[in-house]
Amino acid sequence: MSPDGKSLLNIIVLGFGFMLMFTAFQTCGNVEQTVIKSYNSSEFHGSGYTSMAIIYGVFSASNLIAPSVVADLYIGYIAMFIHPFTWSFYTASVLVGVAAAVLWTAQGNVLAINSKDSTIGRNSGIFWALLQFSLFFGNIYIYFAWHGKVHIADKDRQTVFITLTVISLIGSFLFFLIQRPEPEAPPSDASESLLPPENSEGSSTSALQLSITKEMLLLSLSIGYTGLELTFYSGVYGTSIGAMTQFGQDAKGLIGLSGIFIGIGEILGGGVFGMMNKCNRFGRNPVVLLGLFTHFLAFFLIFLNIANNAPCAPEEGTDLQGFIMPSVEVALFCSFLLGLGDSCFNTQLLSIIGFMYREDSAPAFAVFKFVQSITAAVAFFYSNFLLLHWQLLIMVFVGFVGTIAFFAAEWIVVARHRDSDYDSI
Repeated sequence: MSPDGKSLLNIIVLGFGFMLMFTAFQTCGNVEQTVIKSYNSSEFHGSGYTSMAIIYGVFSASNLIAPSVVADLYIGYIAMFIHPFTWSFYTASVLVGVAAAVLWTAQGNVLAINSKDSTIGRNSGIFWALLQFSLFFGNIYIYFAWHGKVHIADKDRQTVFITLTVISLIGSFLFFLIQRPEPEAPPSDASESLLPPENSEGSSTSALQLSITKEMLLLSLSIGYTGLELTFYSGVYGTSIGAMTQFGQDAKGLIGLSGIFIGIGEILGGGVFGMMNKCNRFGRNPVVLLGLFTHFLAFFLIFLNIANNAPCAPEEGTDLQGFIMPSVEVALFCSFLLGLGDSCFNTQLLSIIGFMYREDSAPAFAVFKFVQSITAAVAFFYSNFLLLHWQLLIMVFVGFVGTIAFFAAEWIVVARHRDSDYDSI
C-alpha cells in the first residue's frame, strides 16, 4: 500500500473507532438529563447538566497536563448508567474527563501526522463525517427503544446502556489497528513548511506557548463558541424537546429523533466540505460564515418554537409554549441546522489547526480541546438554571465574535503561506 493510501486508511479507521465509541457517549449525553431526572429518588440525586459540566471541566484541565490514562474510561462511564449511584455518577464524570484529554489530543495528532497541506481539509471532513454517524445510529436506537413512552422503565434504561457499553468497547479495539505512517522527506524549501515563521526553529512547542500566539488567541474565540453550541445541541436542546408536553406522548422519543437529525446535518456538512476541499478556491471563511448563518436561523426558530423554561423543566415537563404553536417539524429542522452549522465550524477549525501546527499537533489540539471543553463546562453549569432565551443570546453574541476572529486568523495564515499551495487546503 502506498504511503498516501496507508495514511487515508488510518484516518478511516480513526473515524470508525470514534464513531463506535461516541455512538455510546454522544447518545448518552443527548438523553442524560432526561434519564437522570427519571432516576432521582431517595437513593440517587444527580443532574445530567452537572455531570457534563464536570466532564468538560476536568477535560479542560487535563489537556494541560496530558496524563497517561486509557480512553476506555469512556466505557466505564456508559456502564455506570446501568445502575447508577450518586457517588459513582460524579466519580465516573471526573474519570471520563481525564480520559477525554488523552483521547482527543491523540486524535488531533493522528489526523495531523497522516495529512499533508493538500489533504488536511479532506481528512478533517472524512473524520468528522464518520464521527458524527455516532449521532445517527445511537439516536435511531434511542428513538425506537423509547418511542411512545411517557415514562422510561428501569428495564428499558438498562437494556439501552448495556448495548451502548458493548458498542463503545468494540470502538476502543479499533484504535489498535492504526499504523504508524511513513515519514515524509523534509521540505526542500522554507516556504513549504506548515509552521508559522516564529515556530520554525524545529524545537517542540508547549501547549502554553501555543496558547498565547496571535493566531491561537484569535482561534480560541471561535473554538470557545463551538464549546457553547456543543453543550446546546448535545445536551440542552434534546432535553428541551423532551420537556415539551405539547408535543404529546412522543416527546421523549423525539429526543432520539432530534439527535438523528443533528447527525444528518453533521454528516452532510463533514462529507460535503471534505469532497469540496479540492475545488475550494476561497479558503475556509465562506464555510464558517455559512455555519454562522445556519446557527442564527436555528436559534431564531428555536426561540419561537420552544418554551423558555424547557431546559430546566421537571420530569413532568412544561405546559408553556414559545411564540408560535409548538411544531415537531420545526424542532427537527432546527436539529438539522444545529448539526450542519457545527460541522461548518469544526471541520474548518480542524483544518486550519492541522495546517498551521502539523509539527506541534499534540499541543495545538490540546489547546483546541482545552478551550472548547472549558466553555462547554461553563455552559453545562449555567444550563441548570439559565432559561432558554438567555442561552440563545449568549451563543449569538459569542458566535458572531468568534466568526470575526476566525476570519482574522485565516487572513494571517493566507499572508504567511502565499507561496504554498494554499488553494488546495
